[in-house]
Amino acid sequence: MAGKIVVLTGAGISAESGLGTFRDEGGLWAQHRIEDVATPEGFARDPALVHRFYNARRIQAAEALPNAAHEALARLQRDWPGEVVIVTQNVDGLHEKAGATAIHMHGELSSALCYRCGHRWPSPPEMAPGEPCPACHARAGRPDIVWFGEMPYHMDEIADHLQTCDLFASIGTSGQVYPAAGFVQEAAYAGARTIELNLSDSEISRAFEDHRVGPASRVVPQWVAELLA
Repeated sequence: MAGKIVVLTGAGISAESGLGTFRDEGGLWAQHRIEDVATPEGFARDPALVHRFYNARRIQAAEALPNAAHEALARLQRDWPGEVVIVTQNVDGLHEKAGATAIHMHGELSSALCYRCGHRWPSPPEMAPGEPCPACHARAGRPDIVWFGEMPYHMDEIADHLQTCDLFASIGTSGQVYPAAGFVQEAAYAGARTIELNLSDSEISRAFEDHRVGPASRVVPQWVAELLA
């Protein structure tokens, strides 16, 4: 019987689709302090700035196309005889564009959230301060993104998958953001094999049994081909 695979993906898998990571020079993130655009406090201080930032990210994501790594994971999810669970830190929707399903632990750019009643709805292309909630009508809409200092989504479901998987793979993650950086230990404690696929060593590379180093568009399709062979 085929085993269960859990795959964690981070910003590195989308970099080759033109979506920058936190550390890219000249990208959207380099133009702003994280404290200003990715915290509840930043949103409270200047909601217009935060909305402009995520409007720009939303436009970028809408124009981006999945790369060979996204396509390979969609193939793995489709063709693997067991269960393949993709957990992503990314908010860009590229896994879905490639035909896969994913658990979005940090939210999605395509979704809006009411901070009064908790209602979610499809985000318009551009949001602005005072965005009305279609459920409670409060002018309390915000991007449905997990900011620093907030609890990631679906953590109980993710924990269940980590405790029951046979293979855990981390792709394109820095290993600097918790709780995702601790997933490899959770899976290993439960008896899973572990592998990291990354452009270079991460902060937690030593926690993995196996490593593949190189661009995601090359190493991920190779790894998937080996699994499905």
